Amino acid sequence: MSHKPQIRIPATYMRGGTSKGVFFRLDDLPEGARVPGTTRDALLQRVIGSPDPYGKQIDGMGGATSSTSKTVIVSRSTRPDHDVDYLFGQVAIDKAFVDWSGNCGNLTAAVGPFAIAGGLVDPARVPHDGIATVRIWQANIGKTIIAHVPMTDGAVQETGDFELDGVTFPAAEVQLEFLDPAAEEEGAGGAMFPTGNVVDDLEVPGVGTLRATLINAGIPTIFVEAAAVGYTGTELQDVINGDDRALAMFETIRAHGALRMGLIRSLDQIATRQHTPKVAFVAGPADYVASSGKPVKAGDIDLLVRAMSMGKLHHAMMGTAAVAIGTAAAIPGTLVNLAAGGGERQAVRFGHPSGTLRVGAQAALANGRWTVTKAIMSRSARVLMQGCVRVPVD
Repeated sequence: MSHKPQIRIPATYMRGGTSKGVFFRLDDLPEGARVPGTTRDALLQRVIGSPDPYGKQIDGMGGATSSTSKTVIVSRSTRPDHDVDYLFGQVAIDKAFVDWSGNCGNLTAAVGPFAIAGGLVDPARVPHDGIATVRIWQANIGKTIIAHVPMTDGAVQETGDFELDGVTFPAAEVQLEFLDPAAEEEGAGGAMFPTGNVVDDLEVPGVGTLRATLINAGIPTIFVEAAAVGYTGTELQDVINGDDRALAMFETIRAHGALRMGLIRSLDQIATRQHTPKVAFVAGPADYVASSGKPVKAGDIDLLVRAMSMGKLHHAMMGTAAVAIGTAAAIPGTLVNLAAGGGERQAVRFGHPSGTLRVGAQAALANGRWTVTKAIMSRSARVLMQGCVRVPVD
């Protein structure tokens, strides 16, 4: 009996923010996987090691968490005033499914460095020393992101003294600008607030009627008050992730919020959207101890936020959810804004399970409608391994 060898595909394993993923240049993928479809999805699942009924992704590059079961495809952009197109695939761990419905804000930090190192950015636009500005088209959500990538001696600078809670070691800072982050392609004709309200009463069977801010910015997000769902906002992962009742409750909230936002037409469709929308709960500032053991003082933060990702409480904060937090905080009357003390503000520092994060947003009210020109935050990124992934032919 003959056996076919594995195929080799050039790839780079990178950390971006508090996530890790396998990065590909589009032209390096097998021909059948260069276009959307079942061939591409099957390939990326096999690379990551999914679907895995054991939930460990032992036979792949995934790390068995929502933060480490990720893939990225980058190519030169044909769009005016853009350098590269960036496509993100969130690979389910125990199911045969790749979710293309949203962006990963953390891995966005690695797109610029990957594109420069991979020769996808015009060398004339990359300084020998200084800051390279990489114009990224985020293909999942149809948005522009500007990455400011430090360069030293003609190469991407990866080491530095920028510290990011949720990442053990310091690295070089990559500043990201999410331009016009309110989603256009989803829910209520693309409104930032698909219901037209900054706060809604969301009826959730078995839970009750919750006050909720339903927002499309960075990624569709459902914000609820921590106290309304039985929490303080200081919780760490084990409190939520070890409680099946809590996980089921948040998934129910997510499904009914998605329906109210117009992201799905029936509740059973939520199974096909594991990556979006996100659910987060907010509270006013309070002292707590982060997962690293570092104390976080109430006086050092504006509010507390905990967010669910792929059915689990995230260990830090998704980058796209941070954009939603910054945007909502800038708009008076949202639950995020109220938890931060209310009023007008252009930036907030919030507490998450791993520590704190600062995010800024510029919001304006015109003709009765809120708009946000940009949201800004800093992340870091570095190459962990470079070479080829090997995948069985079938």
